[in-house]
Parts: sequence; C-alpha cells; structure tokens
Amino acid sequence: MFDEALGRLQVLGNSAATILPGLLLSLVVFSLGLVVVRGVRAAVTRAASLREASAGSAAVLGRIAGGLATLVVFLVAAAVAFPSVSAADLFNLLGIGGVAIGFAFRDVLQNLLAGILILLTRPFRIGDQIRHGDQEGTVEDIWVRATVLRTYDNRRILIPNASLFTDKIEVITAYERRRLQFPLTIGNGDGIARARDVVVQALRSTPGVLADPAPEALVTGLGSAGVDMVARFWIDPPRRREAVDAFDGAIEAVKVALTEAGLDLPFPTTQVLFHDQTEETDGDRARQREGWPAAGGNVPRPRWRAMRNQAESLASPPAASPATGERP
Repeated sequence: MFDEALGRLQVLGNSAATILPGLLLSLVVFSLGLVVVRGVRAAVTRAASLREASAGSAAVLGRIAGGLATLVVFLVAAAVAFPSVSAADLFNLLGIGGVAIGFAFRDVLQNLLAGILILLTRPFRIGDQIRHGDQEGTVEDIWVRATVLRTYDNRRILIPNASLFTDKIEVITAYERRRLQFPLTIGNGDGIARARDVVVQALRSTPGVLADPAPEALVTGLGSAGVDMVARFWIDPPRRREAVDAFDGAIEAVKVALTEAGLDLPFPTTQVLFHDQTEETDGDRARQREGWPAAGGNVPRPRWRAMRNQAESLASPPAASPATGERP
C-alpha cells in the first residue's frame, strides 16, 4: 500500500513538473499582458478625451476597453498554460457562461450596452438640457448603467440608459439658438397691421431677444374673443434660465405696448339669456323660443295664463243665436 501511494505521489510530481514550465510561462505572459492592458486603457481614455467627452465618460470607456483586453490576455495565458485546451474550447465555455449571465442580468446588460452606445454616438453631452417624458433637466453625468439628470428645482433623477437609447428624447440645447413664442388676442375692431408693428417693436426692445432672426407677430385665427395672434422671437443661449427671463420680459413689454397704443386685449365672454320656460309655445318646435327675445315684441303668453283663459272659456255658457234666441 505504501509503495502504491508513493507511486501516485511520484506520478503527481512528474505531472506538476511537466505543467510547471507552462504555468510559469503563462504567468509571464499574463503579467506582460497586464502592461498592455494598462496601455490600451490609457489610449482609449485619451482618445475619448480628444473627442470632447467628459472625464467620467472617458474613464468609463477606458475601463470597458481594459476589461475586454484583460479577457483576451487571460485566454492567451490559459492557452499557454494548458496546451491541450484549445482556444475554441475556451470560447465555447465563455459562450455558455455568457448566455447564462445574459438571462440572469438581462436588464443590467441592456442598460450597459445602451450606455456604451450613448457614450460612443453622443446624442447628448454632459451639460446639455434634455427632456425625456415628463422629466426635464441638465445632464450631470453619463454612467454605464444610467444617466444622471438634475432638474431645474434641484432634484437628481437617474434614467436608465436603455430607456434613453430607445425612447424619444428632446435635446433642448442641441443648437445655439432657440425660438420661443406665446399667444395673444386683440379686439376685432383693432387694426391687425398696427397691432403687428406694436408687438414687433416691443419684442425688439426686450433684453435677450435677438435682432436676427427678427421677431414676428403672426395671425393664427379668428377666435371667440377677437383676432388670435402669436408672438415669436429667438434667444441665445437656448438654456432654461434664459428662456424664462426672455418670456418674462417679452410678455411684459408686449402687454404694456399694446395698452399704451390703445389696442384691446379682450378676454372670452359668455352671454346668457333667460325666459320664462313656461310659455304657451314651449313644446311646439315651430313656435317656441330658445332664450332669444321675441321679434317685434310679440311675446308668447305664460302657460298659466293661457290655461286659465282656456278654462274660463270652457266654463262660461255659449252665447245665444241671434236668429232664434236659443243657445246651441
């Protein structure tokens, strides 16, 4: 028995001696590969920085590239340490494990991939103001999993990258200029051309409103209270703060200018007409009134008076015939 155990230890020793050079060589390869990984990570981070990416985004892309490079180095070192194991076997093993991980972390991986694509395609950048659904604010950071949004009332919102990549988003600060507009109504008796001149001049004198493109006032329809118009103007930069200030100044300037020019700013009114609703013509669609005054002062009698007159006529005896003196 002792000889058998000694023989097994000798076999193990011989196997270890056979494998040891390969393990040492694989460690050397892996160590050199880590140096290459650091270089790849630094190069990707530098390249992302040159493309005007933020420091956080560049670091994320560098870490992703470093992770992929580390995986490749590990596969090469494993192939050196175990020559009997081919690269195809390793990739098959990784494929099976990847499928299992994909099912287990489907949402996480979806956000991860969407975050990488957002960092590469850059539909918006850090500092842009965007609107996604009911949320609007300034992009503070772009993580691999989510995008950090700071609302105008100083709240932090994390939006999953998969939602941003697949849904519709509005990049408010994508361009240098932004057009704003607000509706107004003038009276039907006011001149449209004069009102347009007054509105345009008021907008031109408002701080923050650009002279080029020039502000304008357009007629949009004939409303229930008067002539509907819309005042349009441009601002630069197109951020939320500048838009609020421009709206405040423009609306105030237009209101004051129209008032000083004697132009009416009507508001919707409602006319309510009442009548007895118990007239003798009610129910007769050919004669009844719908609240409008009777033409020529011919007002129908109240129903109670008509019914009383009818009862009195039925109760009174009929008049005698003039020829015979007898009642019919």
